[in-house]
Amino acid sequence: MNKEQCFQLGYVAKVHGLRGEVNVMLDVDYPEDYEDLKHLFVEQKGRLVPFFLEHFVLQPGNKALAKFEELNTIDQVEALVGSEVFLPLTELQELEEDQYYFHELIGFEVFDETKGLIGPVQIVYDLETQDLLVVTHQGKEVLIPIQDGIILKVDKAAKKVFCQLPDGLLEIYLED
Repeated sequence: MNKEQCFQLGYVAKVHGLRGEVNVMLDVDYPEDYEDLKHLFVEQKGRLVPFFLEHFVLQPGNKALAKFEELNTIDQVEALVGSEVFLPLTELQELEEDQYYFHELIGFEVFDETKGLIGPVQIVYDLETQDLLVVTHQGKEVLIPIQDGIILKVDKAAKKVFCQLPDGLLEIYLED
């Protein structure tokens, strides 16, 4: 399994207790969709390694208490702390017609109501304070906030994002 076939569920935050349990911070909107996990992939040295779970119990605050099969001591799980955890894209929940996952937007063309074609989405930053589309426009990197009122519509079939950019946003990036 490689990263292109997966999405990041979260990361191993710390060891919990003495019997090989770990706290996993979840980076998903609906943690309850993942409460019955039987396995996940942990990134180790740039590779995704499958781990089977004895249990995966949701905790308040987008956390889960996880116990991996055959890992029963602090020493065995300590090396996993800080590692990102992944699931195959096939594990993603189906979305409504007007909903989308950020990773789906990579490669979509962004169009502004008045300026027309802005450019392709290169990256999506999912930050605590603000989610951003990184779009290439006239050879420059432009950051577009993912907000109601700015992102008007996403057409998944046509691979297009329609937006209404705030006045002056594009010009900021085009100045030398």
